[in-house]
Amino acid sequence: MASSSDHPGYACIPQPSEFDGKPPEDDINKSVPKPIHAVVDASQLPIEFLEPSPDKRLVIGFDCEGVDLCRHGTLCIMQLAFPDALYLVDALMGGEKLVKACKPALESTYITKVIHDCKRDSEALYFQYGIKLHNVVDTQIAYSLLEEQEGRKRSADGSKSFVNLLADPRYCGISYPEKEEVRTLLRQDPNFWTRRPLDSLMIRAAVDDVRFLLYIYHKMMEKLNEHSMYHLSVRGALYCRCFCHTGGDQADWPPVPPVPEGMQEEILSVLDVPPGQMGRVIGRKGATIQSIKESCNAEIIMGGQKGPPDKIFVIGSPSDVRLAIAIIRGKGPF
Repeated sequence: MASSSDHPGYACIPQPSEFDGKPPEDDINKSVPKPIHAVVDASQLPIEFLEPSPDKRLVIGFDCEGVDLCRHGTLCIMQLAFPDALYLVDALMGGEKLVKACKPALESTYITKVIHDCKRDSEALYFQYGIKLHNVVDTQIAYSLLEEQEGRKRSADGSKSFVNLLADPRYCGISYPEKEEVRTLLRQDPNFWTRRPLDSLMIRAAVDDVRFLLYIYHKMMEKLNEHSMYHLSVRGALYCRCFCHTGGDQADWPPVPPVPEGMQEEILSVLDVPPGQMGRVIGRKGATIQSIKESCNAEIIMGGQKGPPDKIFVIGSPSDVRLAIAIIRGKGPF
């Protein structure tokens, strides 16, 4: 069976045993904080992050904060969770030079980025800095795969909020009430993440979005079977690029992982929706698109208010993708 680790350009899903071991149970104890470093210059980041190497593979937690974070928004902070420390990379204070210094790591096969819902972060990095986020473990995807693997019905929208994932005792069992406080502040002040200097609430909110990701990662990796591992790897690669679609074939992106023997390929297909027709696909209160999602096995992703407004992204096996697109086309004159 082909292994993605045999191909340097492919994303790979490393096993916890390849590293220094699982994070200790104290990692979920809020009384045992890790050092937090505010970064405004690349020299403040670990050299093994800045210079990825096959001899020093890393797994880090990763997230981004910003204003209307997408292709047109503003990236303000990147959070990096290492086993022994947390780094808040200040994109506003450090500027493009600092973010570009992180590009090799964010695109590297040798550094696995554990993230919850990679799509918008990837979109912002790509359109604002030309960074192709690569080799991710998306815990939202992993959760969905584990639900299917354990015989539970697949969710039509495929989503699991980070707050709910944290609260799930199988993976972390931590409540996160502060998240709602931050959401309220963001509604009141959409420019919340541009405030400088960072106050204690901003630091706490940024840190809490990544500090448990490595713990969750190890819990999930213990449960995923070989079939789910492949789908986690390939879907992570496809999710990273779906909102980054610019009309080409995305040949300049790293290749998706090779298909293991006995498993089915997964692809990303982009359906262009004529102006004024998206409402027919969505339906009243989302009823039509919900029905479409429930009638096929493909993942159907729409840009919503942030866009892109005229495209539907479909991920799955070629046959499932063709079926989903045929059903969608049947809802309007495309």
